[in-house]
Amino acid sequence: MKKVNESSEALMRIPVGIVSGIVIGLWRVLVVFLALVNFVITLVSSKRSKDIADFSETWNTQMYVFMKYMLFVSNERPFPFEKMTKSISKFEK
Repeated sequence: MKKVNESSEALMRIPVGIVSGIVIGLWRVLVVFLALVNFVITLVSSKRSKDIADFSETWNTQMYVFMKYMLFVSNERPFPFEKMTKSISKFEK
């Protein structure tokens, strides 16, 4: 595990927060739209779309990582500065 200079990491939160915040914010618009699409699909077919749910969970996980970083809970940088973290939840039937 590498040693982190907390002062420089605190300053890095400014550009990381701006860039990741824009990416996650734009992604959020798509996820809200897909939630509505999944709602309609569920009403029509009586079955949820696993693919849409999994895609939305990926956003949910990245949002969680972003908030942990911005709230100084973790020094793990969010996407797009690090690889995407695996989804923390699974699709439930």
